[in-house]
Amino acid sequence: MQSLLKKPQNPKYSQRMSHTLYCRCAYAQVISGPVKNARLEQLCASGEEFEAVPDLCEMAATRDPRLAELARRDDLRIIACHPRAVKGLFTQAGCPLPPTAEIVNMHESPSAS
Repeated sequence: MQSLLKKPQNPKYSQRMSHTLYCRCAYAQVISGPVKNARLEQLCASGEEFEAVPDLCEMAATRDPRLAELARRDDLRIIACHPRAVKGLFTQAGCPLPPTAEIVNMHESPSAS
């Protein structure tokens, strides 16, 4: 599965505080298009570097090795759906998230993160 890594446009973001992963929820479509697009626009406007993946559920179902790489990070921030679901996906794939992982729920307001 291919992901998209967005490079920061603003030099002040070169010292990033976390590795942000954005899930497009492409297959399950649990999150509405307008909500996903609003969150993506917010991320792009922030200048923050982030990685976008088509669907974490699909990655977990196929045990994508990228999940294990991500789970080893202590600076991981995931923008996806419900935190319990995201934690469960990583656990199902055999690579539980570290306690330091931050999960932003896209079901909540985009301004919440």
